[in-house]
Amino acid sequence: MSTLSESTLIDAEGYYGTFGGAFVPEMLYANIVELQACYLSIMAEPSFEAELEILLRDFVGRPTPLFEAKRLSARHGYQVLLKREDLCHTGAHKVNNTVGQILLAKRLGKRKIVAETGAGQHGVATATVCALMGMDCIVYMGEVDMARQQPNVDRMRMMGAKVVPATSGSKTLKDATNEAMRHWINHPADTHYIIGSAVGPHPYPDMVARFQSIISSECQRQLIAQFGLEHPDAVLACVGGGSNAAGAFYHYLSDERVMLFGAEAAGLGVETGHTAATLNLGTNGVLHGAMSKIIQTADGQVIEPYSISAGLDYPGIGPMHAYLHEIERVVYIPVTDQQALDAGFELSRLEGIIPALETAHALALLPTLDLPHGSTIIVCLSGRGDKDLMTYTKYLDQYTQSAN
Repeated sequence: MSTLSESTLIDAEGYYGTFGGAFVPEMLYANIVELQACYLSIMAEPSFEAELEILLRDFVGRPTPLFEAKRLSARHGYQVLLKREDLCHTGAHKVNNTVGQILLAKRLGKRKIVAETGAGQHGVATATVCALMGMDCIVYMGEVDMARQQPNVDRMRMMGAKVVPATSGSKTLKDATNEAMRHWINHPADTHYIIGSAVGPHPYPDMVARFQSIISSECQRQLIAQFGLEHPDAVLACVGGGSNAAGAFYHYLSDERVMLFGAEAAGLGVETGHTAATLNLGTNGVLHGAMSKIIQTADGQVIEPYSISAGLDYPGIGPMHAYLHEIERVVYIPVTDQQALDAGFELSRLEGIIPALETAHALALLPTLDLPHGSTIIVCLSGRGDKDLMTYTKYLDQYTQSAN
């Protein structure tokens, strides 16, 4: 388990530059202060580290492979290495965080768990660890997302979670987060909120980034062991709230030899009004307990985002990413629905791996990069595409005809 490094750029008050902090209702103040006071010490306990290591190995299935995608590499002229988070138990990187947070919740004496989910992967990962630990679980999910991610809804219910639809606003991730926070406000004494991304009030962005940093920690070791390389030339990851990217970038943030690229969901196009490209369009504001970049009107009303991908359909971004964008350490590039679909079908047909639509946004960056031929690029393959088959199927005939 990686300890906090200086490269995370966070200060003692939970700020990344001007982004971050904890803006919470009075009812949650005690919970947040408790988390802030003890999360670092709990995570540093030898018994915590030992239990987490065992679960990551024997339950999650870590380490995940670093796979050389040779046909994809030949197509794009790079050495493309896929960090196979899709092979984690539950099918995505989300379980790295839920395993860690459920252990923390136990040590805080919490008996119930609440969570939000967009694509359903965090909801499934939360339901999974709650079943493992025998804790009650409520997951809020946008009504629209429930319809387009029905298999994940069924998986959560099968493991005993109560899935509650969010029926306000755009009925997607933002609204599910609102409902989950309201639930926590009404049940602060016995409930822990497992936030699934690197968003929310301090200490959540830092805590989630730490649990996900296992991704880049393994990449460092695997690069040396498998390829004799001290570092990659670039790392690519998709960014909604930003948890898989935070984990994939974490141990490379202070290494200027490594270029870092985040793929934002441009939807139908950044200028169309049907987009979730927060860092390209957003302005400073507070959303879900933290100061960050938000897609909003001039008077501070959140603009409903859009993306073909339920996991990237969010009008904000984690404060760590807002800061990394501001200091230009990471380049964040908007990727349209069409570009993501092209990349998803390309990986499926070249490598036999169907990526989640979120992950497909990261893969779509490959043809846009201007790096030297043969550069070594790690792509965080954050999730598998089983949950997105209903969406992919809508376009299957189109891609089958084009292939022929």
